[in-house]
Amino acid sequence: MNIELSEQEQIRRESLAKLRELGIEPYPAAEYPVNTTAAEITAGYDPEKGNFASVCIAGRLMSRRIMGAASFGELQDASGRIQIYVKRDEICPGEDKTMYNTVWKKLLDIGDIIGIKGFAFITQTGQLSVHALELTVLSKSLRVLPIVKEADGQVFDAVTDPELRYRQRYVDLIVNPQVKDVFVKRARIIATMREYFNAAGCLEVETPILQSIPGGATARPFITHHNALDIPLYLRIANELYLKRLIVGGYSGVYEFAKDFRNEGMDKTHNPEFTCMEIYVAYKDYNWMMAFVEKMLEKIAVAVNGTTKVSIAGQEVDFAGPYRRLPILDAIKEYAGVDVKGMDEEQLRQTCKKLDVPVEPSMGKGKLIDAIFGAYCEEKLVQPTYIIDYPVEMSPLTKRHRTDPTLTERFELFVCGKELANAYSELNDPIDQLERFEEQAALKSKGDDEAMYIDMDFVRALEYGMPPTSGLGMGIDRLTMFMTGQTTIQDVLFFPQMRPEKAAPKSEATEA
Repeated sequence: MNIELSEQEQIRRESLAKLRELGIEPYPAAEYPVNTTAAEITAGYDPEKGNFASVCIAGRLMSRRIMGAASFGELQDASGRIQIYVKRDEICPGEDKTMYNTVWKKLLDIGDIIGIKGFAFITQTGQLSVHALELTVLSKSLRVLPIVKEADGQVFDAVTDPELRYRQRYVDLIVNPQVKDVFVKRARIIATMREYFNAAGCLEVETPILQSIPGGATARPFITHHNALDIPLYLRIANELYLKRLIVGGYSGVYEFAKDFRNEGMDKTHNPEFTCMEIYVAYKDYNWMMAFVEKMLEKIAVAVNGTTKVSIAGQEVDFAGPYRRLPILDAIKEYAGVDVKGMDEEQLRQTCKKLDVPVEPSMGKGKLIDAIFGAYCEEKLVQPTYIIDYPVEMSPLTKRHRTDPTLTERFELFVCGKELANAYSELNDPIDQLERFEEQAALKSKGDDEAMYIDMDFVRALEYGMPPTSGLGMGIDRLTMFMTGQTTIQDVLFFPQMRPEKAAPKSEATEA
């Protein structure tokens, strides 16, 4: 395979060859005995104590200033950056000055990974640095990093091109250190949730990703084929039905952080592969779950940001409970100015037409109501708000409302106009569940390719008896967006889905 190289890439490959000619392996296999980090030195160095007197640090060379027999550079490791001081006669104490004059000055480049052994000190200008006594080449970089310059606290030439940042996340992480913090916070969010669920006595489990029936949500699935069994299989769109099978089996509470897949559109808040947390707790209802979620989100906000108040898209959102509870039909009446309660499908179609809400012929009552709600209500819900008590047609897996059989005991949590969570008092009546599945099948026959399949094994599981249960699904990607102030889902996914590259990438960057 012929790869077209830029001039800088050709020069780096020549430097690679010269290193080997000097007997220096640019990709050594031996362990490098790192004993500290840039952040540890920065936080802990005390010149009066003389600590960090024997430092072994490794990282990527991000800048270099050569001044004759002495030089300064900047080393970046996983924790941050620190200045290094390299003096010719220190790293080359004998007659042979090759390591400094040839390797350091000519054959190393910005982006190379090196190891430094030495000691911490303060320069005459007051800059904390590591004085190098030994330098080791650990990995030669063959591509040129984009150059990001900083001066007086300002960043110049920052790498902001989404095509580069999302497709080459490794480059984004190198040159935009603040990006790492988003993913550190994402990990903290998940860890906090696990701690909270475990303390509540729930068990973390795993359920199948390849499923014979894509159940648990209304969405278009990805389909594949299993050669050995000679059957079609689907990438799961949700893990709900398997988790509820475990409640039938006798667990009191189960949860899973699941990779789900939906063969649908992509935009700033949707990726075809996403992470969803679902939890199911026996002998609880949706009222209990609302209080449970409020406490959880408070804990997460404090763990991530030190406060329950978070800035999202320029708006301050407070995750401290309690949250407003607003029935969906009341929300439509409040924000759209129409009362749709009791309307049949044709009346809802006419209402959509009057409200200029676009609809499709395949839409049933549930989707027509949802279309009105989406057009007139969602963007008004900035502070955390529970939209509750959905019509039966909108909620095929939900228990009917205890006081109104035309509604269900369901809530969705909205923040800044976006759905964050979906929860039910779970339907555990197997006869009612089969009827709901059959209604979904009728919608599918009308052309609704997002309608649910009939899962007879799940119905069979319910026939053995499932206790009253409350369930919750929450998108981890969107939660991370809210808690870190990001405006696109691509900024909280390490490797978001993208179109294939049209041609092999060619570096156009030049080294300063």
